[in-house]
Amino acid sequence: MDNLKEYMIFKGKSAKNASKVLSLLDSNSKNKVLLNMAENLIKKSQLIVDANKIDMKNGEEKGLSKALLDRLLINEKRIKDMAEGLRQVADLPDPIGTVTKMWKRPNGIRIGEKKVPLGVIGIIYEARPNVTVDAAGLCLKSGNAVILRGGSEAINTNKCIAQILKESCLESGLPEGAVEFIEIVDREAVNVMLKLNDYIDVLIPRGGKGLIKTVVENSTVPVIETGTGNCHIFVDETADLNMAKDILINAKTQRPGVCNAAESLLVHENIAKEFLPLIASELFNFGVEMRVCEKTKAILLNTLHNKEVLNLVKNAVLEDWDEEFLNLIISIKVVPSIDDAIEHIYLHGTKHSESIITRDYFNSEKFLNEIDAAAVYVNASTRFTDGSEYGFGAEIGISTQKLHARGPMGLEQLTTIKYIVYGDGQIR
Repeated sequence: MDNLKEYMIFKGKSAKNASKVLSLLDSNSKNKVLLNMAENLIKKSQLIVDANKIDMKNGEEKGLSKALLDRLLINEKRIKDMAEGLRQVADLPDPIGTVTKMWKRPNGIRIGEKKVPLGVIGIIYEARPNVTVDAAGLCLKSGNAVILRGGSEAINTNKCIAQILKESCLESGLPEGAVEFIEIVDREAVNVMLKLNDYIDVLIPRGGKGLIKTVVENSTVPVIETGTGNCHIFVDETADLNMAKDILINAKTQRPGVCNAAESLLVHENIAKEFLPLIASELFNFGVEMRVCEKTKAILLNTLHNKEVLNLVKNAVLEDWDEEFLNLIISIKVVPSIDDAIEHIYLHGTKHSESIITRDYFNSEKFLNEIDAAAVYVNASTRFTDGSEYGFGAEIGISTQKLHARGPMGLEQLTTIKYIVYGDGQIR
């Protein structure tokens, strides 16, 4: 334990020292580092792919689900996407040093709000190696040092990527510690990291419910909570049913193992008999298991005669309404009204992303106004809750809390302010 604590403190000190330099770095210098990172990821892509093959093999042997293996997989295309994300971040305006507003007091003092970095950001995440790149790029551009602690499932891939990023920083003249990576997979390393108040300014956990709960409940370092995604799609009685089908299939099946995938479908009872057989057949084609309420089950039994489809229809239990499946599973419920849909989401949602499919303007506005979530959609897939889709270049996570940051967290959310005050001899 002593050696582990010394190791973590060393990483913390290194990042803290680097953060002083990064906070004063000009935009042009930061952009050159990001472009160098992108270039080196492409040049050394085979090293990353080879490392990832080891993690994929280990994951398969451990019995990880297909959805989790998809999150873990790194190939040439995904490396190109990561590199492109860094280039996009380099193209974004640098928020650091911006004076967002300024005012003059009656005594002549002028007060301004200036954007400054948070300092050292600790990221604790699970089986998504792309987070290593996204987090490093966003932290660097926003003038922050970063300490990365990935999950054991992706340890070989993350070590390889982190080493490439660190080398890119050093090549560009940045100090050691700008990007730090914790190579120890022992969970005790996380426990130590949660208490490094002297070195880490904020922690951002990114992963499943268990990880986030552990960090929030045990950290003495301030935490920005990224949330699990029990995302709903409500098909209103006025919905275009073909649109609803396409949106639901995209939201559920494109990448079922991510937090903005749809986990629950709510259907207005007035269109349930028409829509449910249509969507059940489509979900069957994608291998999606359906956990349904009694009304849904009765409708499907009366309208569907394909036993193979019905084999994927299961009776929902109470826990299914709260579950983030991260897999080819969806809960389905018939509701009497939009008010019942909103109430269901209030009781079971995780304040991540919610969508209504409707042609009724007043229902769309009601849903937008009354749903309490980081992102609320009308006639669009929840899969758009993503930093790159919002024009942020990348994201460091999707915050479902309300303090400081909410939704996809880009550069702006990795800053704070300080007040700058100009006087000419005033005393109080």
